[in-house]
Amino acid sequence: MIKGLAITPPILGRISIGKVVEKNGKRLPEKDDQFTITSQIQSKEGWIKHPLDEQLRSRAPNQKLRTIPVRMIFNDPELNLRAEYSLFDRQTGRPVCIGNGETCQRLTNQGVEQHPCPSPDLCSLAQGGNCKPYGRLHVNLDESDELGSFIFRTTGFNSIRTLAARLAYYHAASGGLLSCLPLQLTLRGKSTTQSYRQPVYYVDLTLREGVYLQDAIQTAKGIDQQSKQAGFNQSALDQVARQCFANAQFEMDAEEGFDLVEEYYLEKEQNRAVEEQALPEEFLQDIQQGLQQSVRAVN
Repeated sequence: MIKGLAITPPILGRISIGKVVEKNGKRLPEKDDQFTITSQIQSKEGWIKHPLDEQLRSRAPNQKLRTIPVRMIFNDPELNLRAEYSLFDRQTGRPVCIGNGETCQRLTNQGVEQHPCPSPDLCSLAQGGNCKPYGRLHVNLDESDELGSFIFRTTGFNSIRTLAARLAYYHAASGGLLSCLPLQLTLRGKSTTQSYRQPVYYVDLTLREGVYLQDAIQTAKGIDQQSKQAGFNQSALDQVARQCFANAQFEMDAEEGFDLVEEYYLEKEQNRAVEEQALPEEFLQDIQQGLQQSVRAVN
């Protein structure tokens, strides 16, 4: 294996809740109130949609894609969700400093050095909002390619925090059978002080609609047993993925850095991720209807 080259899960497409549009000669992030599944190919109009987008959208209420059925590729939560504090060079797209809140890898004139990572609020290099939490969630949508992934990228605290918690909880509750659980990505809304009490949206990870946790765990045990009988070794897959991620000091390359700078680091949006913007009235109505249905189900 080539040292210094990050070996990440093969990516078949992207999952996003925003897009970049051209206005007055400038490319700016624009919010959306639903998911979009795209391929890895761009045209002049933007990313080309993946065929799965139309398939799932045709079954969604009002053709608004606000839930996506997914499966985790790995049992280890940290292999499915990669998240660090990240600082990129806006001119070259190259990663400059990547940290976890304790230590960081920093690119200097002498090479890559290890330094303490006090978090962006307390780091002199991160002043100005240039260093952000950056999360990449790898999920499987295509059963014909069980090791291929679709990637959801975000710099939003709400999404990263929620996804990390859900993955850890489901991993513990299922006895480590995270890759066997029937899950879905769900778009949710909330109000925060930073959003000036206006609703914002973020991504959650839940069991698929109508599936209860105990039933999901029983299903996961059955899938795990069948896989082992067929000779599938999930533990070995997780271990190989762990080694591949660790093969390079930086998982991201300049190409991904350029995409990140364009989508999240533009001056106008510097302190706000694409996902953390006010929700349209239509989406608020959907949230209220969902809450009412949940109350009726409990009663």
